[in-house]
Amino acid sequence: MSKKIKMSFISNVALSTALVVAGTLVEYKFAPITRLAESAPRSITSQDTKASELAKLIDTDAPRSKKDVDFGTFWEVWGLLERDYIDQDKVVADTMVHGAIQGMTASLGDPYTMYLPPEANDRSAADLAGAFYGVGIELGYIDGILAAVAPLADTPADKAGIMAGDLIINVKDEAKGLDESTEGWSLNKAVEEIRGPKDSPVILTVLREGANEPLEITIYRGEIIVKSAELEYVEHDGKRVAHITLSRFGERTNAEWDQIVDQVASQKNNIAGVILDMRNNPGGYFDDAIYIASDFINSGTIVSQKDVANQQDYPANGKARLVGIPVEVLVNKGSASASEIVAGALRDQIDAKLIGKQTFGKGTVQDRRELSNGGGIHITIARWLLPSGEWIHEEGIPVNVEVDQDYETEADEQLLKAIEEL
Repeated sequence: MSKKIKMSFISNVALSTALVVAGTLVEYKFAPITRLAESAPRSITSQDTKASELAKLIDTDAPRSKKDVDFGTFWEVWGLLERDYIDQDKVVADTMVHGAIQGMTASLGDPYTMYLPPEANDRSAADLAGAFYGVGIELGYIDGILAAVAPLADTPADKAGIMAGDLIINVKDEAKGLDESTEGWSLNKAVEEIRGPKDSPVILTVLREGANEPLEITIYRGEIIVKSAELEYVEHDGKRVAHITLSRFGERTNAEWDQIVDQVASQKNNIAGVILDMRNNPGGYFDDAIYIASDFINSGTIVSQKDVANQQDYPANGKARLVGIPVEVLVNKGSASASEIVAGALRDQIDAKLIGKQTFGKGTVQDRRELSNGGGIHITIARWLLPSGEWIHEEGIPVNVEVDQDYETEADEQLLKAIEEL
């Protein structure tokens, strides 16, 4: 059934930008591509392994760079800690190795290239599958500060009042004995600390634009079941439109999208057009972005990927099931990665208008690889470019029609404007 526009869309759109999808999505919600490695280096997992044995493994398995690396200082420090550190129960080989690998990836200065120990890697896989425990926030960085990038509608974070763009400066969890500034935290560290058992509280201290002082927000964790795509028909000013909300690009997205496309195609003669709503969509799988954009575009490049060696263009795949139906796109500063690929492709290839606020600006591609120890590594392997050739990393895509959202009202001003523009 159609709904009048005055119905509250605030729960879907309010909060202008950000997610800890409470858990793991976080780490690759911004990664538009996921692939499994064909092979992985040998890992070191035994807590009883001594430094000398670890040295043998590294000497045997480690790749050689153009200039050999001297591991002498590494083992010197390891030996000193193993011999002299006061709390010997904390000198655990597994933990030290995981920490060393995390430090190695962190040294690149790229927050999207990271190592995940086995437990964190398992959670990441569960998150992309669409169900997990947490608070429901996608995490990212704004000017190097941990930030909410896209809260999920109706999650604990949403209900507690977390807003997109909130800078998270401190996390407190009494059950964990944690009360710590987030300065220097990786996404993995943030996910580990903000996640927790169902119904347990976590307190986030946030800086919010327009607020005079930091805000302390208590969130009670819950089960997060994420639906990627939803459809409703909206009537406004004599027009009936298909309002498709696309909240992420995960394992369930394409199947949910196909069901929606079938419904919209059957109503093509009874609607004025489609509003593709990707506000607060933090991204996900690279291939999903091409799949969805191809339903609006007959032919031509959807996105290009440029790595250290070459550039590859990814064309529309020929489905084009919604071609001919007018479409406008809703975005905001919580629209990142794969959602920016779709928005940019529709803008460049079919002149769809982008309405709302400028997007987040994540223009890199991560390759997710499984390691033999059960852990995983996300490696930034390429930049992606819009059909126009633009690289929008840290800049975002400007909108054609800028509209502020008034969260004090039940009306969705951005959606109303998009309908007017059809």
